Amino acid sequence: MRPPKPRDDGNPESRCACCGDSVPPCRKESPMDTKTRPPTVPAGKLDGSYLTTRDGTRLYFKDWGPKDGQPIVFSHGWPLSSDAWEDQMLFLSEQGYRTIAHDRRGHGRSTQPWDGHEMDTYADDLAQLTAALDLKKAIHVGHSTGGGEVTRYIGRHGTSRVAKAVLIGAVPPIMLKTDWHPNGLPREVFDGIRAGVRNDRSSFFKELSMAFYGFNRPGAKVSEGLRESFWMQGMMGGLKAEYDCVKAFSETDFRADLARFDVPTLVMHGDDDQIVPIDGAAKLTATLVKGATLKVYPGFSHGMCSVNKDVINKDLLAFIKG
Repeated sequence: MRPPKPRDDGNPESRCACCGDSVPPCRKESPMDTKTRPPTVPAGKLDGSYLTTRDGTRLYFKDWGPKDGQPIVFSHGWPLSSDAWEDQMLFLSEQGYRTIAHDRRGHGRSTQPWDGHEMDTYADDLAQLTAALDLKKAIHVGHSTGGGEVTRYIGRHGTSRVAKAVLIGAVPPIMLKTDWHPNGLPREVFDGIRAGVRNDRSSFFKELSMAFYGFNRPGAKVSEGLRESFWMQGMMGGLKAEYDCVKAFSETDFRADLARFDVPTLVMHGDDDQIVPIDGAAKLTATLVKGATLKVYPGFSHGMCSVNKDVINKDLLAFIKG
């Protein structure tokens, strides 16, 4: 028997296809709903060491340590890749933790889409990875731009899968100087970075590595190996992705995201960070995250996870176990 045809009597209510009864119309989602409700992000498709996201981007990731260990998820800085975290991943995996790090879209071994090089997409990519791996009670660690990625991830997706968070030399709450953020850096600084990337990024990355690791300070012991690693990771990324990312890490306002943190959070920063100065970053971030712990490292550079890895690893482990 065929169901009766719904009547068209001019009533704005819709009709059930089976019985013809009126059904209240669906309420359209307001802009406020989309701001307060975390977006539903399906798990991406796993294929070996790659995750294919919902827009077809393939993200390379490393998954080290025992699979039954508590997961620690690392988000890297600009213009690097997951390789920047290997000192921490090896150390913590040897302590029994499962460590995961991915190459951000357009960086490292991940594919290079034209679009999506902004914090919302970075956060959604991270959400798809954590869902695909079904990570629970994870500790999320973000350095520099990766700290922004972790912050936006929590802001957009909440902490149902998160146990703790660590922000190291991180860009929040915003790098750019604004009326409300007088300790930020002027726009000309970021225009200079964009020009360096666009005009001759190979030379620019070699020069940038000096300040990144604090090797330009008097008496600093320069590691040419670290400088070469920085250059190589930077050159693996795509020009478009790295160019667009400058806007993402410098102009994104993370204040609302930081207010959503409800897990133990450690904010780590070197007081000689020449890339993300501490006064405009960690010192303010620690006041915006309820209950956050701020740990300042005298004389440490932006690249302290590599230059001072033993100190950072020890403090990370203590926080994770605490």
